[in-house]
Amino acid sequence: MKDDRTYFGFEEVSFSEKTKRVESLFSDVADHYDLMNDLMSFGMHRLWKKSFVHRLPLTEGQKILDGAGGTGDIAFQIKKSYAHRNLEIVICDLTFDMVQKGRDRALNYGLIEGLQWCCGNAEELPVPENSFDLYTNVFGMRNIGNRSKALKEAWRVLKPGGAFFCLEFSHVDSVYLAKAYDFYSFQALPLIGRWVAKDQEAYQYLAESIRTFPHQKKWQEEIQQAGFQKTQYENWMGGILALHWGYKAV
Repeated sequence: MKDDRTYFGFEEVSFSEKTKRVESLFSDVADHYDLMNDLMSFGMHRLWKKSFVHRLPLTEGQKILDGAGGTGDIAFQIKKSYAHRNLEIVICDLTFDMVQKGRDRALNYGLIEGLQWCCGNAEELPVPENSFDLYTNVFGMRNIGNRSKALKEAWRVLKPGGAFFCLEFSHVDSVYLAKAYDFYSFQALPLIGRWVAKDQEAYQYLAESIRTFPHQKKWQEEIQQAGFQKTQYENWMGGILALHWGYKAV
């Protein structure tokens, strides 16, 4: 594969083509996005996100950029768990419909203080350099065309000493689990997508995008190549998910 190519599911495409397709896909499923997350994960995504938030190195008065922030789950969980720490969170997502959905949810929950919303491509973040203490990304890195560029952008916007934390679907470490996971991913998920979101192809893409995302060690190497130090990762649920993190040098 050429350096300016990537995968949209199993299809090889240009970086720019993937960005366009991802934006269109999430615009189409925005209205059903939260319900689909509950159905696909049997509600487990809520526990995963809560666990992710409790692993973050949060201290008083920090400024956080939540990349691919979608409909606001991570920001809301941070506010709920650490309301006493006076945190500022900028939720940035590629898709306007997702941002709009998140803002509507925030208003419904009465969560206004300390939250800002913006549309932006992770490869060209609309924020200044050295301006955030923490960059988070949950289930969004698979959808980025040029991951290298996005990682360098994450490094750019972090303050010296700032942290990058990413939770992403990954690769299981058991043959038996892999077989069951493949069956669920390629047989059940597209059907749920067709019945609930009326979009089977979007959830076929989800399964394929997980398989084309780098294995844990390779993803850790990409994070290191972007300039991050003290990089580590840990598998969750046998590798169905993996938490990765790294720090910008002081």
